[in-house]
Amino acid sequence: MTDLQTATISEEDRALKAKHRSMWASGDYPALASDLIWTLGPRLVDALDVRAGERVLDVAAGTGNASIPAALRGAEVIASDLTPELFGAGHRLAEAAGAELTWVPADAEALPFADGEFDVTMSSIGVMFAPHHERSSAELLRVTRPGGRIGVLSWTPQGFIGRMFAAMKPFNAPLPPGAQPAPLWGDEEHVRELFGDRVTDVVAHRDVVRIDRFASGEEFRAYFASHYGPTIAVYNRNADDSAQTAALDAALAAVGDDALDADGVMAWEFLVVTATVR
Repeated sequence: MTDLQTATISEEDRALKAKHRSMWASGDYPALASDLIWTLGPRLVDALDVRAGERVLDVAAGTGNASIPAALRGAEVIASDLTPELFGAGHRLAEAAGAELTWVPADAEALPFADGEFDVTMSSIGVMFAPHHERSSAELLRVTRPGGRIGVLSWTPQGFIGRMFAAMKPFNAPLPPGAQPAPLWGDEEHVRELFGDRVTDVVAHRDVVRIDRFASGEEFRAYFASHYGPTIAVYNRNADDSAQTAALDAALAAVGDDALDADGVMAWEFLVVTATVR
């Protein structure tokens, strides 16, 4: 078991995690999750075939878009996240759905759970944002029992959210040493390398979630600039430079316009990977 209070963590890493927690607590991620991507959680739960009575850990669970449907299947679910500020909305959503689950603050790279504690460990567009992929993937494997199942759902590098992050990159700070870009979790080869020979029965497939909320790229840009922590953080970094802010505005609006089809619908691509722990 990793004890978050006693584990040896560098001051730089503590500062990075505090920054991430603050970022995801900014804006209104609960509204964004409900407005746009709530259907992704059930897709991951279906891919994993979560069953009644199984002990399930949702890593970087946010407001519970995978935790809640897993609990509704009768599983014993723990929803963990680095940002417990999101749990209030999660509690309300779970109560409204009639789901019972436990919410635990936890760093995906140092989970406070025992080895082999869970039948299923999953993450829906969550663990991908932990900066050190080897650490977080090792933790997913560690807490899952032999014969248990792991499932991750992540935005792809070439999909819409991957392109959005690419558009923000010139305006953002460089990644800290050892950190990797989040959309790499949406690359099948990268995930297979992370899990290596510690898993069997790997199944990977791409799909899309269709978004019809935005009439223009500018409407998309404005929504993400007010709701989505990573976008807010980039705007904050450039707030004192009007030229940079204008260029960021244009870059994000262009990504949105390019993604809209003739019917005003965007298709956001994601990758689902499931595997069995050896």
